[in-house]
Amino acid sequence: MPNNSTRRDKHNYYLDIAETVLERGTCLRRNFGAIIVVADEIVSTGYVGAPRRRKNCIDLGCCHRQTLNIPRGERYEMCRSVHAEANAIISASRKEMIGGTLYLVGRDVETGEIVSDANSCAMCKRMVINAGIARVVVRRDENNYEIIDVNLWIDDDDSLGEKTGY
Repeated sequence: MPNNSTRRDKHNYYLDIAETVLERGTCLRRNFGAIIVVADEIVSTGYVGAPRRRKNCIDLGCCHRQTLNIPRGERYEMCRSVHAEANAIISASRKEMIGGTLYLVGRDVETGEIVSDANSCAMCKRMVINAGIARVVVRRDENNYEIIDVNLWIDDDDSLGEKTGY
């Protein structure tokens, strides 16, 4: 019988699954995995990759944003990929996601390290809000995470300022 004191907590359990999902990512810079959980059931998963039937950056051998020296967190319209959060959201119905939690993990491709300051981009934040997702849990390192109340993204409307990136 397992010792409950060593049992993985529920948030890290779901983050571990999201970390496995990111292994399918096709970005040459950073890969992310996302899962949406409602009432302790996974309703959807998503990872970074080009739209279906388009070539991925790993297939092309280059990243357009990297070639143009576009900083992290800016000019996502120049990216070939659909973000992990967006892919998870479009794979479920809104009815399934209302009140749910999106778990997000990122890994730097070059170093293999967890992206400790990961966050959803402005467009993904808008999609999370409209999907009815209540919380986003972001992995900061192997065992630590941040729980973000999506209402904060509503109240702190980043589209009204000049701030870019995360």
